[in-house]
Amino acid sequence: MTAADSAPRTARVLTGYRPEDGFMAVELDPPPAEYVWHDEHAEQQEQRYGPGVGYQQWLAVDVRAGAVWFGDVDWRASREDLGGRLPGLPRRALGDGAIPAPGVVVQLLGHLTHDEQRGCSWHFFTAEELHALALRTLPAVQRLVDSVHRIGPEGALEWSAEAATAWDDIELATTQTYDPSGELLWPVPRTTPTPSWRVEVGAFLAMNPDLCDPSWGLATDAELDDYADYRPESGYGGVPGRMCGATDQQIEDGFTFYGHRAALYAYRAEVCGDRTPTDARAWLETTEAGRGVWEAAKPLGATLADVPDCVLAALAEEFQNAAHGEGLVLTGLNAHLRRLRTEERSAVDRQLVCEAGEVERLERMLKDFRAARNRTVTRILAWSDGRSDGEIARLASIPDAYVSDWRARLTDERTTTTPAS
Repeated sequence: MTAADSAPRTARVLTGYRPEDGFMAVELDPPPAEYVWHDEHAEQQEQRYGPGVGYQQWLAVDVRAGAVWFGDVDWRASREDLGGRLPGLPRRALGDGAIPAPGVVVQLLGHLTHDEQRGCSWHFFTAEELHALALRTLPAVQRLVDSVHRIGPEGALEWSAEAATAWDDIELATTQTYDPSGELLWPVPRTTPTPSWRVEVGAFLAMNPDLCDPSWGLATDAELDDYADYRPESGYGGVPGRMCGATDQQIEDGFTFYGHRAALYAYRAEVCGDRTPTDARAWLETTEAGRGVWEAAKPLGATLADVPDCVLAALAEEFQNAAHGEGLVLTGLNAHLRRLRTEERSAVDRQLVCEAGEVERLERMLKDFRAARNRTVTRILAWSDGRSDGEIARLASIPDAYVSDWRARLTDERTTTTPAS
Protein backbone atom coordinates (compact mmCIF):
# COMPACT_ATOMS: atom_id res chain seq x y z
CA MET A 1 0.00 0.00 0.00
CA THR A 2 1.35 3.39 -1.00
CA ALA A 3 1.29 6.58 1.02
CA ALA A 4 -1.43 7.84 -1.29
CA ASP A 5 -3.59 4.81 -0.43
CA SER A 6 -3.12 5.13 3.34
CA ALA A 7 -3.63 8.89 3.65
CA PRO A 8 -6.94 9.97 5.26
CA ARG A 9 -9.54 11.20 2.79
CA THR A 10 -12.04 12.89 5.04
CA ALA A 11 -12.89 16.52 4.33
CA ARG A 12 -11.83 18.50 7.38
CA VAL A 13 -10.49 21.88 8.45
CA LEU A 14 -6.77 21.56 9.07
CA THR A 15 -5.54 21.61 12.67
CA GLY A 16 -4.44 25.10 13.63
CA TYR A 17 -7.23 26.75 11.67
CA ARG A 18 -10.06 26.01 14.11
CA PRO A 19 -11.42 27.89 17.11
CA GLU A 20 -10.60 24.95 19.39
CA ASP A 21 -6.95 25.34 18.27
CA GLY A 22 -7.00 29.04 19.03
CA PHE A 23 -6.32 29.67 15.30
CA MET A 24 -2.65 29.18 16.14
CA ALA A 25 -1.70 28.73 12.46
CA VAL A 26 -3.60 31.80 11.25
CA GLU A 27 -1.67 35.03 10.64
CA LEU A 28 -3.97 37.42 8.79
CA ASP A 29 -2.62 40.88 7.98
CA PRO A 30 -5.27 42.95 6.18
CA PRO A 31 -4.44 46.52 5.10
CA PRO A 32 -5.56 49.47 7.27
CA ALA A 33 -8.89 50.97 6.25
CA GLU A 34 -7.27 54.22 5.10
CA TYR A 35 -5.42 52.26 2.39
CA VAL A 36 -8.62 50.79 0.92
CA TRP A 37 -10.59 53.19 -1.22
CA HIS A 38 -11.88 53.92 -4.72
CA ASP A 39 -11.94 57.33 -6.39
CA GLU A 40 -13.87 57.01 -9.61
CA HIS A 41 -13.15 60.62 -10.51
CA ALA A 42 -9.35 60.28 -10.45
CA GLU A 43 -7.80 61.17 -13.81
CA GLN A 44 -5.10 58.49 -13.71
CA GLN A 45 -6.02 54.81 -13.53
CA GLU A 46 -3.35 54.09 -10.91
CA GLN A 47 -4.87 56.80 -8.68
CA ARG A 48 -8.38 55.35 -8.62
CA TYR A 49 -7.71 52.61 -6.06
CA GLY A 50 -5.91 52.65 -2.75
CA PRO A 51 -2.80 50.47 -2.29
CA GLY A 52 -4.68 48.02 -0.09
CA VAL A 53 -7.43 46.96 -2.50
CA GLY A 54 -5.23 44.24 -3.96
CA TYR A 55 -5.20 42.38 -0.64
CA GLN A 56 -6.11 38.75 -1.26
CA GLN A 57 -7.48 36.09 1.08
CA TRP A 58 -7.80 32.47 0.01
CA LEU A 59 -9.20 29.07 0.83
CA ALA A 60 -6.97 26.08 0.04
CA VAL A 61 -8.09 22.49 -0.54
CA ASP A 62 -5.80 19.46 -0.47
CA VAL A 63 -7.53 17.42 -3.16
CA ARG A 64 -5.55 14.32 -2.25
CA ALA A 65 -6.46 14.12 1.44
CA GLY A 66 -9.38 16.55 1.96
CA ALA A 67 -7.73 19.10 4.26
CA VAL A 68 -9.02 22.68 4.05
CA TRP A 69 -7.28 25.78 5.39
CA PHE A 70 -7.11 29.51 4.69
CA GLY A 71 -4.84 32.53 4.76
CA ASP A 72 -3.86 35.70 2.94
CA VAL A 73 -1.06 37.31 0.94
CA ASP A 74 0.94 40.42 1.75
CA TRP A 75 -1.05 43.38 0.43
CA ARG A 76 2.19 45.34 0.02
CA ALA A 77 3.68 42.88 -2.48
CA SER A 78 3.29 43.10 -6.25
CA ARG A 79 0.19 41.42 -7.66
CA GLU A 80 2.28 39.99 -10.50
CA ASP A 81 3.82 37.55 -8.01
CA LEU A 82 0.50 36.40 -6.54
CA GLY A 83 0.87 32.80 -7.75
CA GLY A 84 4.20 32.35 -5.99
CA ARG A 85 2.67 33.35 -2.66
CA LEU A 86 -0.23 30.91 -2.71
CA PRO A 87 -0.08 27.33 -1.34
CA GLY A 88 -1.35 25.97 -4.66
CA LEU A 89 -2.80 27.01 -8.00
CA PRO A 90 -6.22 28.59 -8.55
CA ARG A 91 -8.71 26.30 -10.29
CA ARG A 92 -8.84 28.34 -13.48
CA ALA A 93 -5.05 28.04 -13.87
CA LEU A 94 -5.22 24.22 -13.85
CA GLY A 95 -7.42 23.39 -16.80
CA ASP A 96 -9.39 20.13 -16.81
CA GLY A 97 -6.54 17.61 -16.89
CA ALA A 98 -3.90 16.69 -14.34
CA ILE A 99 -3.69 18.32 -10.92
CA PRO A 100 0.02 18.87 -10.27
CA ALA A 101 1.61 17.74 -7.01
CA PRO A 102 1.10 18.31 -4.16
CA GLY A 103 -2.54 18.51 -5.26
CA VAL A 104 -3.52 21.79 -3.58
CA VAL A 105 -6.15 23.94 -5.32
CA VAL A 106 -6.84 27.49 -4.18
CA GLN A 107 -10.07 29.48 -4.21
CA LEU A 108 -9.43 33.22 -4.16
CA LEU A 109 -12.01 35.11 -2.11
CA GLY A 110 -13.67 38.32 -3.25
CA HIS A 111 -13.92 41.35 -0.99
CA LEU A 112 -15.42 44.06 -3.15
CA THR A 113 -19.11 44.96 -3.23
CA HIS A 114 -20.83 47.88 -4.89
CA ASP A 115 -24.25 49.46 -4.71
CA GLU A 116 -25.67 52.82 -5.68
CA GLN A 117 -26.00 54.06 -2.09
CA ARG A 118 -22.69 53.03 -0.55
CA GLY A 119 -20.58 52.81 -3.70
CA CYS A 120 -17.55 50.49 -3.47
CA SER A 121 -16.83 48.78 -0.18
CA TRP A 122 -14.50 46.04 0.96
CA HIS A 123 -15.02 43.37 3.58
CA PHE A 124 -11.98 41.41 4.75
CA PHE A 125 -12.81 38.21 6.60
CA THR A 126 -11.77 37.41 10.13
CA ALA A 127 -10.35 34.04 11.13
CA GLU A 128 -13.77 33.10 12.56
CA GLU A 129 -15.53 33.99 9.30
CA LEU A 130 -12.99 32.09 7.23
CA HIS A 131 -13.39 29.05 9.48
CA ALA A 132 -17.17 29.19 9.07
CA LEU A 133 -16.67 29.46 5.31
CA ALA A 134 -14.35 26.44 5.30
CA LEU A 135 -16.96 24.42 7.20
CA ARG A 136 -19.57 25.33 4.59
CA THR A 137 -17.42 23.89 1.81
CA LEU A 138 -16.71 20.52 3.48
CA PRO A 139 -19.57 18.55 1.81
CA ALA A 140 -18.42 19.71 -1.64
CA VAL A 141 -14.78 19.03 -0.72
CA GLN A 142 -15.70 15.50 0.35
CA ARG A 143 -17.43 14.93 -2.98
CA LEU A 144 -14.36 16.31 -4.75
CA VAL A 145 -11.95 14.05 -2.85
CA ASP A 146 -14.15 10.99 -3.41
CA SER A 147 -14.59 11.54 -7.15
CA VAL A 148 -11.22 12.86 -8.36
CA HIS A 149 -9.28 10.38 -10.49
CA ARG A 150 -6.24 8.74 -8.85
CA ILE A 151 -3.88 7.21 -11.38
CA GLY A 152 -0.98 4.78 -11.08
CA PRO A 153 0.87 3.52 -8.01
CA GLU A 154 1.55 7.07 -6.79
CA GLY A 155 -2.09 8.09 -7.10
CA ALA A 156 -1.50 11.01 -9.48
CA LEU A 157 -4.56 13.29 -9.53
CA GLU A 158 -6.72 14.15 -12.53
CA TRP A 159 -10.02 16.03 -12.67
CA SER A 160 -13.16 14.02 -13.20
CA ALA A 161 -16.44 15.45 -14.43
CA GLU A 162 -17.94 15.07 -10.97
CA ALA A 163 -14.89 16.56 -9.23
CA ALA A 164 -15.01 19.60 -11.51
CA THR A 165 -18.70 20.02 -10.68
CA ALA A 166 -17.94 19.72 -6.96
CA TRP A 167 -15.41 22.54 -7.32
CA ASP A 168 -18.10 24.68 -8.95
CA ASP A 169 -20.13 24.15 -5.78
CA ILE A 170 -17.11 25.23 -3.71
CA GLU A 171 -16.84 28.42 -5.77
CA LEU A 172 -20.54 29.10 -5.30
CA ALA A 173 -20.33 28.47 -1.55
CA THR A 174 -17.53 31.04 -1.24
CA THR A 175 -19.27 33.80 -3.21
CA GLN A 176 -20.75 36.17 -0.63
CA THR A 177 -23.48 38.78 -0.93
CA TYR A 178 -24.81 41.41 1.47
CA ASP A 179 -28.33 42.36 2.47
CA PRO A 180 -29.50 46.02 2.39
CA SER A 181 -28.25 46.52 5.92
CA GLY A 182 -24.78 45.37 4.94
CA GLU A 183 -24.97 41.99 6.69
CA LEU A 184 -22.79 39.28 5.16
CA LEU A 185 -24.80 36.57 3.38
CA TRP A 186 -23.64 33.22 1.99
CA PRO A 187 -25.50 31.10 -0.59
CA VAL A 188 -27.07 27.86 0.53
CA PRO A 189 -24.59 24.99 -0.08
CA ARG A 190 -25.73 22.70 -2.85
CA THR A 191 -24.80 19.48 -4.60
CA THR A 192 -25.09 20.15 -8.30
CA PRO A 193 -25.66 17.17 -10.62
CA THR A 194 -22.87 16.70 -13.13
CA PRO A 195 -24.05 18.41 -16.34
CA SER A 196 -24.31 16.41 -19.54
CA TRP A 197 -21.74 18.58 -21.32
CA ARG A 198 -19.09 17.27 -18.95
CA VAL A 199 -18.14 13.86 -20.33
CA GLU A 200 -15.85 11.21 -18.88
CA VAL A 201 -13.41 9.85 -21.46
CA GLY A 202 -14.10 6.37 -20.09
CA ALA A 203 -17.76 6.77 -21.03
CA PHE A 204 -16.74 8.09 -24.45
CA LEU A 205 -14.59 4.98 -25.03
CA ALA A 206 -17.41 2.72 -23.93
CA MET A 207 -19.68 4.36 -26.53
CA ASN A 208 -17.00 4.19 -29.25
CA PRO A 209 -15.14 0.88 -28.72
CA ASP A 210 -14.15 0.75 -32.40
CA LEU A 211 -11.96 3.82 -31.87
CA CYS A 212 -9.90 2.16 -29.12
CA ASP A 213 -6.35 1.11 -29.93
CA PRO A 214 -5.56 -2.45 -28.74
CA SER A 215 -1.93 -1.39 -28.18
CA TRP A 216 -3.07 0.54 -25.09
CA GLY A 217 -3.40 -2.80 -23.33
CA LEU A 218 0.38 -3.32 -23.26
CA ALA A 219 1.52 0.33 -23.32
CA THR A 220 3.79 1.78 -20.66
CA ASP A 221 2.70 4.54 -18.30
CA ALA A 222 4.78 7.03 -20.30
CA GLU A 223 3.15 5.94 -23.58
CA LEU A 224 -0.35 6.29 -22.12
CA ASP A 225 0.51 9.68 -20.63
CA ASP A 226 1.87 10.88 -23.95
CA TYR A 227 -1.24 9.68 -25.77
CA ALA A 228 -3.50 11.47 -23.28
CA ASP A 229 -1.52 14.71 -23.58
CA TYR A 230 -2.50 15.36 -27.20
CA ARG A 231 -2.92 19.12 -27.75
CA PRO A 232 -3.87 20.20 -31.26
CA GLU A 233 -3.89 23.84 -32.32
CA SER A 234 -7.64 23.71 -32.70
CA GLY A 235 -10.44 21.32 -31.85
CA TYR A 236 -10.57 18.74 -29.09
CA GLY A 237 -7.41 17.50 -27.46
CA GLY A 238 -6.69 14.54 -25.22
CA VAL A 239 -7.80 11.01 -26.01
CA PRO A 240 -11.03 11.81 -27.94
CA GLY A 241 -9.26 14.42 -30.05
CA ARG A 242 -6.41 12.08 -30.98
CA MET A 243 -8.73 9.16 -31.70
CA CYS A 244 -11.09 11.17 -33.89
CA GLY A 245 -8.19 12.90 -35.63
CA ALA A 246 -6.70 9.54 -36.56
CA THR A 247 -10.03 8.35 -38.02
CA ASP A 248 -10.94 11.71 -39.61
CA GLN A 249 -14.05 12.04 -37.44
CA GLN A 250 -15.38 15.03 -35.53
CA ILE A 251 -16.97 15.59 -32.13
CA GLU A 252 -19.93 17.88 -31.74
CA ASP A 253 -18.91 21.17 -30.12
CA GLY A 254 -19.93 22.05 -26.58
CA PHE A 255 -18.47 19.16 -24.58
CA THR A 256 -15.62 19.12 -22.08
CA PHE A 257 -13.82 15.81 -21.52
CA TYR A 258 -12.37 14.59 -18.23
CA GLY A 259 -10.28 11.64 -17.12
CA HIS A 260 -8.06 11.14 -20.18
CA ARG A 261 -5.24 9.33 -18.37
CA ALA A 262 -7.65 7.55 -16.05
CA ALA A 263 -9.58 6.10 -18.99
CA LEU A 264 -6.43 4.75 -20.66
CA TYR A 265 -5.16 3.23 -17.42
CA ALA A 266 -8.59 1.66 -16.85
CA TYR A 267 -8.56 0.21 -20.39
CA ARG A 268 -5.14 -1.32 -19.78
CA ALA A 269 -6.21 -2.69 -16.40
CA GLU A 270 -9.20 -4.40 -18.04
CA VAL A 271 -6.96 -5.97 -20.69
CA CYS A 272 -4.45 -7.15 -18.07
CA GLY A 273 -7.15 -8.63 -15.87
CA ASP A 274 -5.79 -9.79 -12.52
CA ARG A 275 -2.16 -9.34 -13.60
CA THR A 276 -0.22 -6.24 -12.66
CA PRO A 277 1.07 -4.02 -15.52
CA THR A 278 4.84 -3.80 -15.12
CA ASP A 279 7.39 -1.93 -17.20
CA ALA A 280 9.30 -4.49 -19.28
CA ARG A 281 12.66 -2.76 -19.05
CA ALA A 282 12.49 -2.44 -15.27
CA TRP A 283 11.47 -6.10 -14.85
CA LEU A 284 14.13 -7.49 -17.20
CA GLU A 285 16.94 -5.35 -15.83
CA THR A 286 16.24 -5.01 -12.10
CA THR A 287 14.45 -8.15 -10.92
CA GLU A 288 16.00 -11.54 -10.30
CA ALA A 289 13.28 -13.32 -12.26
CA GLY A 290 13.60 -10.94 -15.20
CA ARG A 291 17.40 -11.17 -15.35
CA GLY A 292 17.19 -14.96 -15.18
CA VAL A 293 14.76 -15.13 -18.09
CA TRP A 294 16.92 -12.75 -20.09
CA GLU A 295 20.11 -14.79 -19.58
CA ALA A 296 18.36 -18.04 -20.43
CA ALA A 297 16.85 -16.64 -23.63
CA LYS A 298 19.96 -14.99 -25.09
CA PRO A 299 20.49 -16.13 -28.69
CA LEU A 300 23.43 -18.52 -28.81
CA GLY A 301 26.44 -17.05 -30.56
CA ALA A 302 24.58 -13.88 -31.50
CA THR A 303 23.44 -10.56 -30.14
CA LEU A 304 20.08 -8.89 -30.67
CA ALA A 305 21.67 -7.02 -33.57
CA ASP A 306 21.68 -10.31 -35.51
CA VAL A 307 18.12 -11.32 -34.58
CA PRO A 308 15.33 -11.00 -37.23
CA ASP A 309 11.82 -9.81 -36.38
CA CYS A 310 10.43 -13.34 -36.05
CA VAL A 311 13.01 -14.25 -33.39
CA LEU A 312 12.41 -10.94 -31.62
CA ALA A 313 8.67 -11.71 -31.50
CA ALA A 314 9.42 -15.19 -30.09
CA LEU A 315 11.61 -13.66 -27.39
CA ALA A 316 8.85 -11.22 -26.48
CA GLU A 317 6.35 -14.07 -26.16
CA GLU A 318 8.79 -16.02 -23.99
CA PHE A 319 9.38 -13.06 -21.68
CA GLN A 320 5.66 -12.30 -21.47
CA ASN A 321 4.82 -15.90 -20.54
CA ALA A 322 7.47 -15.87 -17.84
CA ALA A 323 6.04 -12.62 -16.44
CA HIS A 324 2.52 -14.09 -16.49
CA GLY A 325 3.82 -16.80 -14.19
CA GLU A 326 4.76 -14.02 -11.76
CA GLY A 327 1.29 -12.47 -11.98
CA LEU A 328 2.54 -9.64 -14.20
CA VAL A 329 1.98 -8.23 -17.67
CA LEU A 330 5.02 -6.61 -19.28
CA THR A 331 4.22 -3.22 -20.79
CA GLY A 332 6.28 -1.70 -23.60
CA LEU A 333 8.01 -5.06 -24.18
CA ASN A 334 8.09 -5.06 -27.99
CA ALA A 335 9.26 -1.46 -28.13
CA HIS A 336 11.94 -2.19 -25.51
CA LEU A 337 13.33 -5.15 -27.48
CA ARG A 338 13.29 -3.22 -30.75
CA ARG A 339 15.05 -0.34 -29.02
CA LEU A 340 17.74 -2.69 -27.69
CA ARG A 341 18.24 -4.17 -31.13
CA THR A 342 18.45 -0.70 -32.68
CA GLU A 343 21.04 0.32 -30.09
CA GLU A 344 23.14 -2.79 -30.78
CA ARG A 345 22.89 -2.30 -34.53
CA SER A 346 23.90 1.33 -34.10
CA ALA A 347 26.94 0.11 -32.17
CA VAL A 348 27.79 -2.20 -35.09
CA ASP A 349 27.44 0.76 -37.46
CA ARG A 350 29.87 2.75 -35.33
CA GLN A 351 32.25 -0.22 -35.30
CA LEU A 352 32.16 -0.35 -39.10
CA VAL A 353 32.94 3.35 -39.33
CA CYS A 354 35.97 2.85 -37.05
CA GLU A 355 37.17 -0.18 -39.01
CA ALA A 356 36.79 1.60 -42.33
CA GLY A 357 38.76 4.54 -41.01
CA GLU A 358 41.52 2.28 -39.76
CA VAL A 359 41.69 0.42 -43.09
CA GLU A 360 41.95 3.73 -44.92
CA ARG A 361 44.74 4.85 -42.61
CA LEU A 362 46.65 1.58 -43.04
CA GLU A 363 46.19 1.62 -46.81
CA ARG A 364 47.71 5.10 -46.95
CA MET A 365 50.65 3.86 -44.84
CA LEU A 366 51.01 0.76 -47.04
CA LYS A 367 51.10 2.90 -50.16
CA ASP A 368 53.86 5.06 -48.68
CA PHE A 369 55.89 2.03 -47.53
CA ARG A 370 55.45 0.27 -50.90
CA ALA A 371 56.74 3.35 -52.70
CA ALA A 372 59.74 3.55 -50.36
CA ARG A 373 60.48 -0.19 -50.84
CA ASN A 374 60.33 0.19 -54.60
CA ARG A 375 62.78 3.05 -54.49
CA THR A 376 65.13 0.97 -52.35
CA VAL A 377 64.91 -2.07 -54.68
CA THR A 378 65.60 0.17 -57.65
CA ARG A 379 68.62 1.63 -55.90
CA ILE A 380 70.10 -1.82 -55.12
CA LEU A 381 69.50 -3.09 -58.65
CA ALA A 382 71.31 -0.05 -60.01
CA TRP A 383 74.44 -1.07 -58.13
CA SER A 384 74.86 -4.18 -60.33
CA ASP A 385 76.98 -5.64 -57.52
CA GLY A 386 76.56 -9.21 -58.66
CA ARG A 387 73.74 -10.25 -56.31
CA SER A 388 71.11 -12.49 -57.80
CA ASP A 389 67.46 -11.59 -58.18
CA GLY A 390 66.59 -14.20 -55.51
CA GLU A 391 68.82 -12.57 -52.91
CA ILE A 392 67.31 -9.13 -53.47
CA ALA A 393 63.77 -10.59 -53.52
CA ARG A 394 64.30 -12.23 -50.11
CA LEU A 395 65.42 -8.85 -48.68
CA ALA A 396 62.30 -7.14 -50.10
CA SER A 397 59.91 -10.01 -49.19
CA ILE A 398 58.63 -10.22 -52.76
CA PRO A 399 58.69 -13.02 -55.38
CA ASP A 400 61.91 -13.56 -57.38
CA ALA A 401 60.00 -12.94 -60.62
CA TYR A 402 59.14 -9.41 -59.51
CA VAL A 403 62.83 -8.56 -59.12
CA SER A 404 63.69 -10.19 -62.47
CA ASP A 405 61.02 -8.14 -64.26
CA TRP A 406 62.24 -5.04 -62.45
CA ARG A 407 65.87 -5.64 -63.53
CA ALA A 408 64.72 -6.18 -67.14
CA ARG A 409 62.81 -2.91 -67.18
CA LEU A 410 65.78 -1.02 -65.74
CA THR A 411 68.07 -2.56 -68.38
CA ASP A 412 65.65 -1.57 -71.16
CA GLU A 413 65.48 1.98 -69.79
CA ARG A 414 69.28 2.26 -69.72
CA THR A 415 69.54 0.93 -73.26
CA THR A 416 66.91 3.36 -74.46
CA THR A 417 68.53 6.36 -72.80
CA THR A 418 72.15 5.49 -73.81
CA PRO A 419 73.27 7.72 -76.74
CA ALA A 420 74.24 5.95 -79.96
CA SER A 421 78.00 5.82 -80.59
